[in-house]
Amino acid sequence: MAQTKAHRKKRQVETFIVLMLLWETGSESIHYSVLEETGSGTFVANLTKDLGLRMGELAARGARIVFKGNRQHLQLDPQTYDLLLNEKLDREELCGSTEPCVLAFQVLLENPLQFFQAALRVRDINDHAPEFPAREMLLKISEITTPGKIFPLKMAQDLDAGSNSLQSYVISSNSHFHVLTRSRSDGRKFPELVLDKALDREEQPELRLTLTALDGGSPPRSGTTEIQIQVLDSNDNAPEFAQELYEAQVPENDSLGSLVITVSARDLDSGTFGEISYALFQVDDVNQPFEINPNTGEIRLKKTLDFEEFQSYHVDVEATDGGGLSGKCSIVIKILDVNDNAPQLTMSSLISPIPENLPEMIVAVFSVSDADSGNNQQVICSIDDNLPFLLRPSVENFYTLVTEGPLDRESRAEYNITITVTDLGTPRLKTQHNITVLVSDVNDNAPAFTQTSYTLFVRENNSPALHIGSVSATDRDAGANAQVTYSLLPPQDPHLPLASLVSINADNGQLFALRALDYEALQALEFRVGATDRGSPALSSQALVRVLVLDANDNSPFVLYPLQNGSAPCTELVPRAAEPGYLVSKVVAVDGDSGQNAWLSYQLLKATEPGLFGVWAHNGEVRTARLLSERDAAKHRLVVLVKDNGEPPLSASVTLHVLLVDGFSQPYLPLPEAAADPAQADPLTVYLVIALASVRTARLLSERDAAKHRLVVLVKDNGEPPLSASVTLHVLLVDGFSQPYLPLPEAAADPAQADPLTVYLVIALASVSSLFLFSVLAFVAARLCRRGRAASLGGCSVPEGHFPGHLVDVSGTGTLSQSYQYEVCLKGGSGTSEFKFLKPILPNFSPQVTGREMEENPTLRNSFPFS
Repeated sequence: MAQTKAHRKKRQVETFIVLMLLWETGSESIHYSVLEETGSGTFVANLTKDLGLRMGELAARGARIVFKGNRQHLQLDPQTYDLLLNEKLDREELCGSTEPCVLAFQVLLENPLQFFQAALRVRDINDHAPEFPAREMLLKISEITTPGKIFPLKMAQDLDAGSNSLQSYVISSNSHFHVLTRSRSDGRKFPELVLDKALDREEQPELRLTLTALDGGSPPRSGTTEIQIQVLDSNDNAPEFAQELYEAQVPENDSLGSLVITVSARDLDSGTFGEISYALFQVDDVNQPFEINPNTGEIRLKKTLDFEEFQSYHVDVEATDGGGLSGKCSIVIKILDVNDNAPQLTMSSLISPIPENLPEMIVAVFSVSDADSGNNQQVICSIDDNLPFLLRPSVENFYTLVTEGPLDRESRAEYNITITVTDLGTPRLKTQHNITVLVSDVNDNAPAFTQTSYTLFVRENNSPALHIGSVSATDRDAGANAQVTYSLLPPQDPHLPLASLVSINADNGQLFALRALDYEALQALEFRVGATDRGSPALSSQALVRVLVLDANDNSPFVLYPLQNGSAPCTELVPRAAEPGYLVSKVVAVDGDSGQNAWLSYQLLKATEPGLFGVWAHNGEVRTARLLSERDAAKHRLVVLVKDNGEPPLSASVTLHVLLVDGFSQPYLPLPEAAADPAQADPLTVYLVIALASVRTARLLSERDAAKHRLVVLVKDNGEPPLSASVTLHVLLVDGFSQPYLPLPEAAADPAQADPLTVYLVIALASVSSLFLFSVLAFVAARLCRRGRAASLGGCSVPEGHFPGHLVDVSGTGTLSQSYQYEVCLKGGSGTSEFKFLKPILPNFSPQVTGREMEENPTLRNSFPFS
């Protein structure tokens, strides 16, 4: 900021020095002269030679002639740039009685700005003859008037000046009078009639003489008037004024009828010879703005005054008595200037439009003037302070309007500048001149996107060339600098075939998908688009576009369990003693889609015996619908339909084989075609399955749920005292099983811990095996008792102990003595599946409850979890 101010001060000093040099250069005026009434187009001067310039320099620098008041008396020849007359000049109209008649003008050059002062003198020709205000004059002279008496006469007027103006008066030949030519203070000549010989009324009562006014032209011009002289009877005292010269001052804005001055004369005679009447001597003067009261001698205004036209008036007053004798006095009336003329502004040069970002340049050159005088003529120029422009005085009354600093078209493209010119008179008058300056554009703004990033949505399996959205960028510049072209930028991933996936319209930024998208293959696509203007140099900007592929229901459910791979069917075992709601199996299916399209529902499509089994619609659990009886068939075939929630819904079916057995003590022989390796019948595996608990979701998962969960499961047996063990489950929520699953680092176990765990597992399995054999024996005894009584026994109650509230309630007969960590992956949006621990019901008979129905814990509704 400090450097900018220092630079600005330096520029101002340099500009001041240049203006001073220009002033010195233009201070010597060049004078030309021309005769008035010379025809238009007359050659005046070779301006190029007189200014000492090179040939053609006047044209190159845009030379102009500037006269005061916007009147162009001279013109420049468009080919030779010689100085020519623009119009006929009338010296009397231009200057009146002022001599010499000089018209000042300036020669204005640009690039660089330079002024030359010049003056044109209009020389007078004798084109006006002297004229008297009246064709006839009447003089009354007493016969007793002594010779040598002088009688003033009305003077003639000649509009010419110098030697062509009025020079002398002559009178026709006679024996009584001769005429004298006198000069007034203002240089005008007036005649006086001198009596040479006494008059005799009886001899000649009346005389007629011819007065001739001559100018000094060649040939001379003249004007005449007739003087009628009446010889009066004796009246020996003429009126006399109190003073021969009166002086008065009157403001130019005085109202009509206002008193200017009062003159007074006296006559020593009496009677009618002493009665005095007053009259203005030059009563027919067209420029006379005064009138006199013939009785009182009061002089008043009869016409408005204008200081700029006449600065003073010379008025002659005649006092005449009743006998015809008269006296004369003169009055010099000075007009006082009043600030009644507003300043005038003449625009010489205006540059518009001007380019933005330039530090300083001249916008306009103009001159100011005021027709008043003194302080009323002094002027001040100003513009609005809020505008980035400065006014700088130049030579004489010229000013330049320059920019204060670089302009920004994007902030403001047009400036309406009001130049105010105010004089220093009282009251102050001002003139305002409005100019409009346009700012032309420079490419200094890059295109700007309406958003830094765009998110677009397109449903998979779209048609090729589908319009998926638009991006938009604007440029604050104008014209070609604001025309924006859009393009796709190379992706950051070199393996992404962006050019084959998306295209953009270079003119309007519309984006199109070039081929069908597959949500399961590509769920999101990110790339950048560029916007480039057409300026020079071109500017550009970027924006991020994120295309999200919306899932369509184009994948049917896929059954994970039971396996449908053409191998031996999996048979589910169900004891005939199972209660209603007994969990037979669970159909596990997934859907490659997401969201609502992946919500699965289950229904029993076909069954060997309708009404015996049911399928839970939300989790695929197959349960018994009623008590089993001996009449029910041993083998059942169930067809379960799995259907998603898409539009239209897609489905898949799975077949379950169910085998009803009287008790698990009965050996289960697989179907011949499903014969397996005897190693698969290891009881240890069966016992391990019986001891396992199932963990399920209890509600729908949402995006607000944490991604990682830690579950501590307590496994407690039913002994006295009960023994227990705990296990820790780490659950990780993922968006889909297509994502790679990495085990948690903290779940990695030390291999050294595997040795004691194996020992504990063997002990636990041995305990479970013993308990299982005892349960089978108890179950057989219960069946025998039921047959003997012909009454079916219910299940026995399973007592439960108290567990800490921060642990999940899991009851069973497991005897695991160490904590184990399991990694469980759940698919997001997995429908209405539960998240619960399922408790296995083991036959456990007590002597105290013989004969009573066994009560089932309401939270333990699942049986052996073979699924």
